[in-house]
Amino acid sequence: MTLTKRIKTAAIKKVQKSDKDTGSAGVQVSILSKKIDKLAAHLKKNHKDTHSRKGLLQMVADRRKHLKYLEKKDSNTYTELVKTLGLKK
Repeated sequence: MTLTKRIKTAAIKKVQKSDKDTGSAGVQVSILSKKIDKLAAHLKKNHKDTHSRKGLLQMVADRRKHLKYLEKKDSNTYTELVKTLGLKK
């Protein structure tokens, strides 16, 4: 249940600030959001897969931590990222 290279690069290009920006908080949130969407779709079909559910909860927690950090450090980037990815606050 990993992301393909094409999906991952599309997620990175959507929010990166420069060509070499691959590890900033915004890029990490974007990648985690794609992984969360894919895993949530898997869990809709396989509702008894508890190991994947635990992984999903960990990814959601990681994304929340990155968003909290980004909101504290740069609120303008945070609001722009939330709008771009379509996340609710």
